[in-house]
Amino acid sequence: MARPRDAELDEAIIEATRNRLVRDGYAQMTIGDIASDAGVSRPTLYRRWATKFALVVDALDYGFRKQEDLYTLDLSRLAPREAFAEAVRRLDPAYYNPDAMVLMADFAGEAIRTPELLEILRKHAVEPRLALLENLLGRLEERGAVRAGLDRHTIATLCFGSYFAAYYRGDPREQIPAAVVAALWPAIA
Repeated sequence: MARPRDAELDEAIIEATRNRLVRDGYAQMTIGDIASDAGVSRPTLYRRWATKFALVVDALDYGFRKQEDLYTLDLSRLAPREAFAEAVRRLDPAYYNPDAMVLMADFAGEAIRTPELLEILRKHAVEPRLALLENLLGRLEERGAVRAGLDRHTIATLCFGSYFAAYYRGDPREQIPAAVVAALWPAIA
């Protein structure tokens, strides 16, 4: 009969993995470094996760579960423009995780060698954010607050992409929602 897993130990390993992903990236991080950071032996780690990829999937899932409730947002009490601004604010990858831009860039760089990482990111970090804005635009359209027939997909993509452009340009991300809303609202309202 196997011993029960220690939840605190598992969490220490997951946190060490998340930190190494940010610091070293997927390709450069090693199981040995993670084990050392978590204060465990490599066999202890391998008894829990057979591969680095499996460990990273669980580390990502841990972060996504912590963020899941934040993707559900009731904006019905806000004025339409304010609701749009809040949805754009929540598109910011760093809204939930200050290290998200670094992780997203690393996973994009791994797309050729480990495309599964990018797919996990799309499914759990990108699409829920975009769906939040697209759904809001649909509700605003039903209320007559925005033009009918908007291309919600493109609007959400433009808004999300603004964070990456600002990141690479060195622009402060705190100003992005107001600037994006100021530029787009007149065109969609």
